[in-house]
Amino acid sequence: MERGLLWLPLLVAFFWLAWQGSQEFKKLQAYQIWAEQFERAKYDIYAVLAQKGNDITWGKPTTKGPIELETFSLLDVQEIRFLVNGNAVDIENPPPKGRKIELEFLLTTPKSICVPFTEVPLAAEWGKFLQRTLKNLQMPTP
Repeated sequence: MERGLLWLPLLVAFFWLAWQGSQEFKKLQAYQIWAEQFERAKYDIYAVLAQKGNDITWGKPTTKGPIELETFSLLDVQEIRFLVNGNAVDIENPPPKGRKIELEFLLTTPKSICVPFTEVPLAAEWGKFLQRTLKNLQMPTP
C-alpha cells in the first residue's frame, strides 16, 4: 500500500507530461494548416509569425489554430530591432542565449509590435531576413 502511494505522484506526472505533449502536437498541426497560405512562416511555443508579400502576420498558437492574429505591412515599418532581455543587440553578433527574446517592429505610427521568440538564433535569422526585405522596400526605384 505504501509503495503504491509512493508511485502515484510519478504516475500522475507521467500522464500530465503525455497530455502536455499531445496538446503541443495539436498546436503544431493547427499551425501547419494555417501556415500553408504564407510564403514563409515560423512556429514556437510563444508565437507564430508568417510573411506573405509585404504583410507580416503574427499571433499566439493554440490547439484550434493561431489566435489574436495581427497583420501589418512592412511598408509601415520604420525599423526592426532585435531585443534580448529588453536590450537592443547587434543582430550580426547575437548573444548565445537570453531569457526574453523579441523582434520589435517600430511602425510609422507611435505604435510598436514585439514578437516573442524562444531561441536567439531563430530570432536573429528572422530579423536579418526581414531587415533585408525592409531595406529593399525602402530603396528608391530609378
